Amino acid sequence: MTNLKKSKGGFGIVEALVAAAVLGFMYMAIMNMHGGNHDSLLRIRGRDGATEVAQNLIDSLGALGLASLYDENLAKDDAGNIKPIIIDPIVRTWQGQPGAVTNTMTVNYRAEITVSRDDEYKTKASSMLLGSDSIEHVFAKRLDVTVSWKFKNSTQSITVSGVVR
Repeated sequence: MTNLKKSKGGFGIVEALVAAAVLGFMYMAIMNMHGGNHDSLLRIRGRDGATEVAQNLIDSLGALGLASLYDENLAKDDAGNIKPIIIDPIVRTWQGQPGAVTNTMTVNYRAEITVSRDDEYKTKASSMLLGSDSIEHVFAKRLDVTVSWKFKNSTQSITVSGVVR
């Protein structure tokens, strides 16, 4: 009798299953990284959008002029304190591509604008010719704009300050 050695060639079922499992784990890792990229892009866009919203509000109020921000023109509470100006919602939408798929990202912002009181930016001048002890003039108002938005079940916020003259 001749001893014929059978030659094993090709892949067996065990090797094929192991290769499929390894490829599956690699695919899951890549998808996890892709999800992280999407979250990072949304977080960055959210912060950049909030900065843009705050600066647009400061510029818009600056264009209205200082006279529109005097204390008598602003809403007050029962104690006479100036109430913050609240604008809600401000919606911004971006097209983004963190990977092979284009996504539309929408962020809803809430802005709260706190205006300084008149007496924080007053100048006094006295004049012997006018016969008055002093003349007061409001020369500027400080604006503190706090923009907040939701990201992953938490509230993120930034505060931008500006001066209207």
